Amino acid sequence: MLQKPANNKLAAKKAAVLGTPRPDRKPLIAGLAILVLLAGGAFWYFNANTSSNPLNPATAARVSGDVVSMPAATFNDGQAHYFDHKLGGITIRYFVVKSADGVLRAAFDACDVCWPAGKGYAQDGDFMVCRNCGQRFHSTKVNEVKGGCNPAPLERRMENGMLLIRVSDVLEGKTYFDFSRKA
Repeated sequence: MLQKPANNKLAAKKAAVLGTPRPDRKPLIAGLAILVLLAGGAFWYFNANTSSNPLNPATAARVSGDVVSMPAATFNDGQAHYFDHKLGGITIRYFVVKSADGVLRAAFDACDVCWPAGKGYAQDGDFMVCRNCGQRFHSTKVNEVKGGCNPAPLERRMENGMLLIRVSDVLEGKTYFDFSRKA
């Protein structure tokens, strides 16, 4: 009989400390699930824009010896196309865009200033925009202006309707993507 009053006392104490019963947590869980889905969608969207495009195999970049070749027609849409080149544990990213003046331009997806952030550039119409500092660069200046926050130029040439980039030139961009050297 002594046990029963102690249990009642304990239950009364619990009720006093906890107050009202716990609220239903289903709306909170649903809200968190929606938040996680939105965050995942945003991550996918921004990650898809900074890594290689899922190119049609007929227009994909091909590496032969020391040359990366791509049909020039791939870029007629005026959109920046992003590419990756892996070297050991480093992924060198670059993009090619047909600028408003009709010239195919190539640059590393990094610059001399903001490279440690590893964010690269996004396209906004005729401009490439640094995802770290927000600076905007007209597409006609890509591959022409270098230094500062301008997209770091990547040498390229046209031959028989193909855009050609030397692998050795791509490898020169390694320092922009070696994040182990961040200060």
